[in-house]
Amino acid sequence: MHSKLLVQNPISDSISGTIQLNGSKSISNRALIIDALCGHQIQMDNLSNADDTVFLYNILRSDAAVLDAGAGGTTFRFLTAFLATQEGREVVLTGTERMQQRPIKILVDALLKLGADISYVNKDGFPPLRIKGKKLKGGKIVLPADTSSQFITALLLIAPTLSEGLELALTGTIVSVPYIKMTLKMMEYFGVQTTFEGNTINVYAGNYQPKPFFIEGDWSAASYFYSIAILAKNATIELKGLTQQQIQGDSIIATIAEKFGIETIYGDNSIRIKKTAPISIQQMEYDFLECPDLAQTVIAFCAACNINMRCTGLQTLRIKETDRIAALDTELKKLDLAAIEEMDSNNWRLHTKKSTKSEVVCIATYEDHRMAMSFAPLALIVDKICIEEPEVVSKSYPMFWKDLERLGFRITATS
Repeated sequence: MHSKLLVQNPISDSISGTIQLNGSKSISNRALIIDALCGHQIQMDNLSNADDTVFLYNILRSDAAVLDAGAGGTTFRFLTAFLATQEGREVVLTGTERMQQRPIKILVDALLKLGADISYVNKDGFPPLRIKGKKLKGGKIVLPADTSSQFITALLLIAPTLSEGLELALTGTIVSVPYIKMTLKMMEYFGVQTTFEGNTINVYAGNYQPKPFFIEGDWSAASYFYSIAILAKNATIELKGLTQQQIQGDSIIATIAEKFGIETIYGDNSIRIKKTAPISIQQMEYDFLECPDLAQTVIAFCAACNINMRCTGLQTLRIKETDRIAALDTELKKLDLAAIEEMDSNNWRLHTKKSTKSEVVCIATYEDHRMAMSFAPLALIVDKICIEEPEVVSKSYPMFWKDLERLGFRITATS
């Protein structure tokens, strides 16, 4: 991919419009695994059309011997656990070049302790994997609590199928708790008994019970429209498909945005976000431990607003689609807006400045959908911004550029 998009701010000072948000990728991917574990009997409404979900949907209906999960972390990790439980089936599970650089050892080791038959095709600790499905016994597993919530969720989703269920003991500080709670809430909705007390999660052996399920819109996607509302002079944007269920941890963006003068009005499966006041803070501290997918969005709009920031809880960003901390630092420096300083292993500072850039800057996206979407709203500050490899947004939000055009952004292909 060598394409580029030029994103130019709307002619009008007032941004308004209605956006139909895609179903949450996180919820969709969990629902697809649960659906597969109960024989594809769940009627799902508003399933995500993100690449990761499409890959997962198709793979769960494939009988091929080699399965390609693409670039999706949840897709690959959820499938690793799911396929380990499929008695009598042997597959090789692979992914993109970047996916083959992302560690999987913690999850594989946990599955091996549960009795799985998994081996590495190339490099120990990394995809591709050879998986021979079998009935797993279950029992107690101890994991470091700062491991990816996707590893934890992968284990939780298959736990009811284990003959002894699963006791998961997490040691240390748990990261991404809302994602774990999302998984457990969904499992309970489909009839599985769970407990989460202290650092221990118990899932009891049983069967998922199929029932109709509405997948709410993606709050991670909503965050980009909050960024637009914050950076615009005036804004009123309706986002359809969101609910007040608070099943997604990224719904905290509504609270964060309050300090930036943004009001959120909840309706019937929709919200309206409105700029009602000027920004009321000059600096900010935030712990992203429970909402790491919001980090790029919030850091980008803070940089654009000239708000210095102290960040914690960014540990997992190093092993995402790219090293997101390094990518943010590099691209904010290009715009002459900010730099990120690492203080220690869990403290980063965003140092902002007034940009004097006059020429159009091209933002590299590093095969990372969130880099493209978190930087695009900055066109409101710098007038025009160039986004390299804009098609990466299809990983989670294929209609992103079309939706920006609906709000008046002028978007053209460039070389």
